[in-house]
Amino acid sequence: MQRNRSARGLALLVSLAGLLTIAPAARAVTKPATFSFDLVPSATAAACLPNARGEVRLTSRGPNQQMDVKVSGLAANNTFTVFVLQLPHGPFGLAWYQGDIETDQFGNGHGRFVGIFSDETFVVAPGTGPAPVVHPSDASANPATPPVHLFHVGMWFDSTAEAVAAGCVNSQTPFNGDHTAGTQVLNTTNFADDDGPLGQFAP
Repeated sequence: MQRNRSARGLALLVSLAGLLTIAPAARAVTKPATFSFDLVPSATAAACLPNARGEVRLTSRGPNQQMDVKVSGLAANNTFTVFVLQLPHGPFGLAWYQGDIETDQFGNGHGRFVGIFSDETFVVAPGTGPAPVVHPSDASANPATPPVHLFHVGMWFDSTAEAVAAGCVNSQTPFNGDHTAGTQVLNTTNFADDDGPLGQFAP
C-alpha cells in the first residue's frame, strides 16, 4: 500500500509539473496590446519636406483601438489631415477622414484618434442610397461595394496655400473637410499595397 501511495504521489507531481510547463506557452500566444509603424514622405513631399517623418502607435482599448500619430520635419504652424486609406498612394481607393494634426514652431505634432484601427478596419455599402450634398463636389448617392479593407494611413496639407508656402507642389485634393486640401505629405508606402500596417494588428 505504501508503495502504491508513493507511486500515485509521484504521478500527481509529474502532472502538476506538466501544467506549469504548459502555462508559459499559453501566455506566449496572448494577442498584442500595441503595434507601431512608421510613416514616410510621399513622392510629392520628398523634395520639399525631406526630413518629414511620422510614427503611429496602435493601442488596444477594449472594444476599439487608439491611434497615436507623432510627426516631425513638417512645415511649422500648419494643419495636416489624417486619413485611413485603401491604398497609400494615388489613386488611394476608399478613404476615411480621422481628424487633424497641428504642428508647432518646429514642425512637430501629435494626434490621437479612437476607432477601429486593426485587421477589422473596413467600409461596406450593401446597396446604393441618397447621400447629403454639403459641398459642390459631393456625390448625391453612394456606389455599392462589398467590404473593402482600409489598412493604410496618409496625411495631407490642409490647404494648397500652406503647401505652396512650404515649397511643395500646388495641387488641390479632396482630403479635408471641404475637399480643398493640398498635396499628400506622409503615407505608408513602406508597406505593400495589399498588406498595410493596420491589417497587421489583431488585438
